[in-house]
Amino acid sequence: MKSYEPGMSFDEAAARSYDDSQRGDEGAAVAFLAPLARSGPALEFGIGTGRIALPLATHGIRVDGIDISPAMVDQLRAKPGGDQLSVTIGDFADVPVPGDYRLIYVVFNTFFNLLTQADQVRCFENVAAHLREDGVFVIEAYVPAFLYRLRNDQYVDAESIQVDEVRLDVLRHDMATQTIDESHVTLSSAGVSLNPVVQRYAWPSELDLMARIAGLRLRERWSGWSREPFASTSSNCISVYGR
Repeated sequence: MKSYEPGMSFDEAAARSYDDSQRGDEGAAVAFLAPLARSGPALEFGIGTGRIALPLATHGIRVDGIDISPAMVDQLRAKPGGDQLSVTIGDFADVPVPGDYRLIYVVFNTFFNLLTQADQVRCFENVAAHLREDGVFVIEAYVPAFLYRLRNDQYVDAESIQVDEVRLDVLRHDMATQTIDESHVTLSSAGVSLNPVVQRYAWPSELDLMARIAGLRLRERWSGWSREPFASTSSNCISVYGR
């Protein structure tokens, strides 16, 4: 997507409306992560508005975060307890924080916001450098099942059709780089608004190889936070890596 820069998907307008659509599995995610963190500390990549970090912190766990969007972090700071979390503004591929962690995690496909394989591998290596000997790294990301919906490496999908508003999901796929250029387009009497998303997806087996390069190994894999079995038909993938 021409002129796209990391962080464009999470500007002030996107940050203000980000919490309007809860996925509904936030509680299950926290219940999964809290025992892995034990007494902490924990580090979240793409901490955003704190939908996971803030409830995780109520378990008595110190939660730090990294995020590329100041606007998203402003929303976090405005919530109760949000001013108590240490958040670094930056690219989480570089893990620009001191110290080490018992749990490092990245959820909601955020890992795929790293747009090259080299950046994704570097992220794994930096995770390993900040992970305690008994620590774990958790990634939640989609399995690219959307590939089967493509026609000529693209699709247009109507997400919502109302009398006064239409929302479209428009996507283009580059198989050579495993990247998608996507935009959520809203058409209404107020005009046209675009919410662009660019991602570089990786298959679960590729994530496992990145982990091995960094000296980590797969410990668990599930299709959901309630430990639903992962299978060939799964559209979601939760991977737990350790030394």
